[in-house]
Amino acid sequence: MARRPEALQDLADQVNVVAGDATSHKAVAKAMIGQDAVISALGRSTSVRADDLFTGAAAAVIDAAKEQGVSRLVWLSSFGGGDTYRSASVAQKIMYRTFLRDIYANKELSEKAIRSSGLDWTLVYPTLLTKGPAKGTYRADDRLPMKGNPKISRADVAAFLHKAAHSPEWINRDAVITD
Repeated sequence: MARRPEALQDLADQVNVVAGDATSHKAVAKAMIGQDAVISALGRSTSVRADDLFTGAAAAVIDAAKEQGVSRLVWLSSFGGGDTYRSASVAQKIMYRTFLRDIYANKELSEKAIRSSGLDWTLVYPTLLTKGPAKGTYRADDRLPMKGNPKISRADVAAFLHKAAHSPEWINRDAVITD
């Protein structure tokens, strides 16, 4: 499901793209028909305002998943959210608590709803995203030691999201991922 399906034209032969609003219960439920898992990779691009995107989408996804009988949810968050805040550098913490405070506050509320949803959830916390190719050698764990400004390609994140959705290993766990 995508707000702008044309942005996914290069995947047309690999996925069935449905146009819709991720905060609309009706649209999300329609997209879930016949599916066995939900992977959410919502983002606000360069905006520093959440505009309740994450909480609205979490509510729609949770309700629609229960209605459609889909129990598996893999939800992309951001490093610095949840328990990963403790592993962030001082500079990152300043960014999370100032410029990005609205985004991170809304993500925190959505994650609380997901954790208490009764679904088989996984919350994924990638470090700084790049547009580079997949390396396939990323690290993933509940907690990872961080040094400097760790990064990971969007392609490796996508591979992990797919893997987590199809493996019981990550059910009801946080996953920090980085190169």
